[in-house]
This record gives sequence, structure tokens and C-alpha cells, in this order.
Amino acid sequence: AAVEKLGVALQHASKKLRADNEVVLVAARQDAHALEYASYELLTDRDFMLAAVQQNVGALGYASPELRADRDVVLTAVGRDGGLIQRASPWVRANRDIMLAAVEKLGSTLQYASDEIRADRVVVLAAARQDVSALKYASRTLLTDRNFVL
Repeated sequence: AAVEKLGVALQHASKKLRADNEVVLVAARQDAHALEYASYELLTDRDFMLAAVQQNVGALGYASPELRADRDVVLTAVGRDGGLIQRASPWVRANRDIMLAAVEKLGSTLQYASDEIRADRVVVLAAARQDVSALKYASRTLLTDRNFVL
């Protein structure tokens, strides 16, 4: 199949095929940019976008604004690639579960966390376990807390 070899070949498919879950998922697995040619209905379908992001985290960039703000969709993407957090909205960077998933994959993403999250012992320790240099992004309150430092 053309989209298995070159995802963006989806642009030449019929309107009906650009709205077909299976066809578009195959294309997105090969190249997230293929979603540029997917139907609006798919890009706004939560279940479809969850599946697309599980296959290729780059799919998040093609989700509707509502789905880019959806906790589960974002958590799925960040759980696969913590670096995505740097482009996330402020509410995402203030969400403990999402930030914990991000720092477990890439400790340095702590730098994008809200002040409250950078003061969260669990999140900061998880970041430090992944990359000890992430401690430089921890809150001053934590870094001056004797019990935390010990």
C-alpha cells in the first residue's frame, strides 16, 4: 500500500479514504505529516487521535486544539516523548500527572514545569533519577530544604 511506504501519499487518496480510520492510521504511523491530509472529523475524534499519538507522537501536532488540551491525549504523547512538554500549554505544565510522565522520560523537562510542580518532591526526585542535572530546575525552597537534600 502506498501510505505504508510513504505516509504523505495520503494527500492523493480520495476524500473517503482520507476519512478512513485504518488508512489514515497506517499513513500516520509511517509519517505524522500525513495527518495534514486527514479529514477534519478524524482530527477531532478523541479515540482516533489517542491511537494516532500512541503510534507516532508527532500526531499530537495535528490534533484539534481541544484534543491538544485533552489530558489523556497529552499524557499519552508525553509518556512516549517527554520533550513534547516544552510546547505544551501552561495548564499542562502545571498538571502533576503529565509532568511526572514527562520527567520520567526526560528529566530536563522539569525546566518547563510550573513553579508549583518544580516544588513537588515526587516530581523533582523522578526528574533527578532520570537526569541528576535536572535538580538545577527544582525550586529554591526544595534545594534549601535539609530533609529534601538529605
